Amino acid sequence: MATTSVTTGGTATAKRGRPRSFDREAALEQALRLFWERGYEATSVADLTAAMGIRPPSLYAAFGDKRALFDEVIARYRETYGAYSTRAMDEEPTARAGIARMLHESAAEATDPEHPWGCLMISSTVNCTSPEVAEAVRELRNANVRALESRIRADVAAGHEPPGTDPAALANFTAVVLQGMSQRARDGATRAELEQVAADAMRIWPA
Repeated sequence: MATTSVTTGGTATAKRGRPRSFDREAALEQALRLFWERGYEATSVADLTAAMGIRPPSLYAAFGDKRALFDEVIARYRETYGAYSTRAMDEEPTARAGIARMLHESAAEATDPEHPWGCLMISSTVNCTSPEVAEAVRELRNANVRALESRIRADVAAGHEPPGTDPAALANFTAVVLQGMSQRARDGATRAELEQVAADAMRIWPA
């Protein structure tokens, strides 16, 4: 609590000021990294407030409860660290090129020493006992698979892929590779090793 000194009749008295504010964005970043490192289930409110440098009342006032904070963390992750996948698919001319770029960028992002390894979207709800939390993140992952399938299907229709291409199979295969790369990164795989996985994965695409 900040205080200021006020002189009244020659006597200095303490006047209570407004509580010192905290950097909400910096606190959110710390929560993101903690959830990323430990997962939703293993991260307590006490862990969060310690990492964020705030007291529980400030956390609840600024973010709501732990679940609401986690939802905001997921949204922030998708807009920052995890945005490479959307950029790759949006900026490359074909699904094949977009997925190749996405896999290689995943190898770099998943092993970046500046933050926890792997993918928060994949690892944060492992062994989560909250069905609602697990289902929310699972649906986001499944939505990504559906988006990949739709993009591949459009490329088949446009003649960028052979007529016999199976869009659902390729989308599911890509998701499995990405999830496996995330886990391998958390187990200590290097960027070079994961880039080799990415290159090998693209060899299964129809000629």
